[in-house]
Amino acid sequence: MATVLIIDDNPDVGKALSLLLDLQGIDSEVAESPADGLDIIRSQQIDLVIQDMNFQEDTTSGKEGVRLFEDIRKLDPGLPVILLTAWTHVDTAVELMKAGAADYLGKPWDDDKLLVSVQNLLEMNALRLENRRLKSHRHKRREKLAQQFDLCGTIYESDAMHSVLTLATQVAHAEVPVLITGANGTGKDKVAQVIQANSSCSDGPFVTVNMGALPKDLMEAELFGATAGAFTGAQKNRIGRFESADCGTIFLDEIGNLSLEGQMKLLRVLQTGEFERLGSSRTQTARVRVISATNSDLIEAISAGEFREDLFYRLNVIQIDVPPLAERRDDILPLAVHFLGPDHTLSAPARRALLKHSWPGNIRELQNMISRARLLSGSAEISIADLGLEDDDVAESESTPDKTAIEAA
Repeated sequence: MATVLIIDDNPDVGKALSLLLDLQGIDSEVAESPADGLDIIRSQQIDLVIQDMNFQEDTTSGKEGVRLFEDIRKLDPGLPVILLTAWTHVDTAVELMKAGAADYLGKPWDDDKLLVSVQNLLEMNALRLENRRLKSHRHKRREKLAQQFDLCGTIYESDAMHSVLTLATQVAHAEVPVLITGANGTGKDKVAQVIQANSSCSDGPFVTVNMGALPKDLMEAELFGATAGAFTGAQKNRIGRFESADCGTIFLDEIGNLSLEGQMKLLRVLQTGEFERLGSSRTQTARVRVISATNSDLIEAISAGEFREDLFYRLNVIQIDVPPLAERRDDILPLAVHFLGPDHTLSAPARRALLKHSWPGNIRELQNMISRARLLSGSAEISIADLGLEDDDVAESESTPDKTAIEAA
């Protein structure tokens, strides 16, 4: 059950507030001095503080109340505090509200208004504590996974990415093909690196082939090699990527771009480990772990006759789906901070804007945006203008600051 701490040097005020809360089923503790109140916060779980601003030593200026508020913030920056006073100037209360006070009520207080504020703040604090507990649990899980496996420096906070990396490390030692699916820029290559780093062939080569960047007429030569004279311009023998990846891993990115003839040869490699260089009849062998990735729908490509069904099932022994950044928003700020480096920070509005953005370009878009902001910013703090985000995005995000604050706690 939630507990409210009342700090007021007037015993009658403490009793009145405690009785009011008790009638609502809310537990309370009463302290008649700032020192006693701070001791209670140190010794037990407190969910909300109602503090007086004027104590006997300082009846009108509120300096003692300001010091108490500042000390509470040092002990627990997220603990909600309601300021209660009959004397403090409004501008002092406004300054403390800017510094993080949750509410400000004058004496004599309105019971209904006070109770509404208390209930709302207790609900928010419960969400904050639950979020903190979940983050602590996630942190422990990430630490455990990072201790057991090489995660190749992957930056993440989300449950979704933790599930992806857990699956990647689980299948790493099984020498079977893995198909990684997901939109462009989601980090499919990083998942492939994690699989390689934790596999039995981690000491072997890791060869990456971007199928989308290779001309179709050169794709087979790149993959399987070519002899001199096999095609125009081939003046000497060329070692293919499969040959280079022997006793290691080959990562075929955007596998959907492979020609039908190349698919047939790849299928043979997966079945037998054998291939021939283009222009040669000599059979060669290679022991290679194949990881492929695609941002396209291969099932649709099979229906259109553009991808071999038998190859699909050979490649798709294990499938790992990497969700888009918009579906793992807990990763946005950690990635942004990583891309910024130690010399720059993000303003609070900039953080809210990053969380609000839809990220159609995923991690690649975020990295490019941060890189541009670092170059254009005239200061160490990155602003919304530096990020180049639309004002309406920011306005909408700033309309729900409480939720953002809870998530960041």
